[in-house]
Amino acid sequence: MNAVTPSGGEQSLGPTARRMILGSQLRRMREDAGITRQEAGYSIRGSESKISRLELGRVGFKERDVADLLTMYGMTDPAERQQFLDMVKESNEPGWWRRYGDLMPSWFNDLVGLEEAAARIQVWEPLYVTGLLQTEDYARAIMSHGRKDMVNEQIDRRVALRMRRQKMLSRPDAPRLWLVLDESVLHRPIGDREVLKGQIDYLLEMIQQPNISVQILPFDRSGYSADSAFSLLRFAEEELPNIAYTEYLTGAHYIDKRDEIERYSRALDMLAVDAETPDRSRQMLMKRRAEI
Repeated sequence: MNAVTPSGGEQSLGPTARRMILGSQLRRMREDAGITRQEAGYSIRGSESKISRLELGRVGFKERDVADLLTMYGMTDPAERQQFLDMVKESNEPGWWRRYGDLMPSWFNDLVGLEEAAARIQVWEPLYVTGLLQTEDYARAIMSHGRKDMVNEQIDRRVALRMRRQKMLSRPDAPRLWLVLDESVLHRPIGDREVLKGQIDYLLEMIQQPNISVQILPFDRSGYSADSAFSLLRFAEEELPNIAYTEYLTGAHYIDKRDEIERYSRALDMLAVDAETPDRSRQMLMKRRAEI
């Protein structure tokens, strides 16, 4: 019984993605051995729900638990076991975002890790420029609700976190980012005129990168395919499922059911058809920039 190591792009995999890959391998080994989640949970002094969380990569792994499960599932080869347990250690290493842990709600941690591992990130944004393409001033205006007197050290650190997230777009193995942006975003007065102008300038700069595309959805075609923002993350590693991410006021949903992913994918396809082409969208950005 062989463990499958992460394929292509392993260097960029963060702890979140590694946990998901290892979890899927544990699930496959358990099913091949004909063992139920309840039986597996009992063997590590846990519950069926604990095994479910482990297999989904939602929690960190304890080496002792994984070693016991490998024995139960029939993985006895010392070299294979050590390789698997080494990967468990790597999955428990903190990501760069750990130093911002006091600022990040628990539901946001996984998004940062998944972004780092994604091969393609598709985003629909009807209200703001997506965080991955925001300027510092634009992000600060959003986080302070447009009130400069509310800017403090915590907000500055949150802005720094957002800027750090963007660094992955300049990696040699950077993910492909495709953004569909509602035209209203170009007119929404975030900050002041200079802040909005600077944000549009930044978009024009970033779309020159080969891995970044922006399409603008005009006013007269807005809102029909999806009425709220979401992201769709796709991965090169076959062990990782495509994931849709949506936020609400106090949390977020991570969606990986195949039929639901298909609906999000179709919505993005429809938005892309309705939106202007990347070249025409660039012209719209330049025109709006001149109007401000």
